[in-house]
Amino acid sequence: MRPRPGEVLHFSEDPTITVFRPHVAATAQQDEAYVWAVDDARAPDYWFPRQCPRAMAWTVPGASASDRDRVLGPGGGERVHAIEYGWLKRFLRVELFAYRFSASAFRPFGDPVSHALVATEPVEPLGPAERVGDLLQLHRDAGIQLRVLDNLWEFWDAVITSTLGFSGIRLRNARPRPDRP
Repeated sequence: MRPRPGEVLHFSEDPTITVFRPHVAATAQQDEAYVWAVDDARAPDYWFPRQCPRAMAWTVPGASASDRDRVLGPGGGERVHAIEYGWLKRFLRVELFAYRFSASAFRPFGDPVSHALVATEPVEPLGPAERVGDLLQLHRDAGIQLRVLDNLWEFWDAVITSTLGFSGIRLRNARPRPDRP
């Protein structure tokens, strides 16, 4: 599920939203109210149940071959997403929907690299919510390796100390860090 040219997407488990109104999320690090959306490059970050913790890494210009081998691994392609076993059933069963919006209502958000698009005025979808479908198949079709781990933290620590691009979403919902010796 990707946006068409001139569109952005918002993913939700609620297929009944008719108007998206700017709001300040409970976990927001900014005071301004936004409607959030993503472009083609960041859409795969949201092919998950909303509350599912996930750690993601991908190749970027300048990424070292050793980091690519260490984090993505042999056969890992250009991108890997990791979730925990405790979320696998929910991942496989969730009904996820995508709303399409005109990109003209949104502006890039994130510095130095945009990771989302935001609108500060209410926006209406271009049409009804669309079923996203089989999330595992979406990952496969996009060439994204999906890893299922007991705990995300060791992988996350390797990702954030690498030269790869990365994103972590809902990590506060991950299992606690294992005790360290």
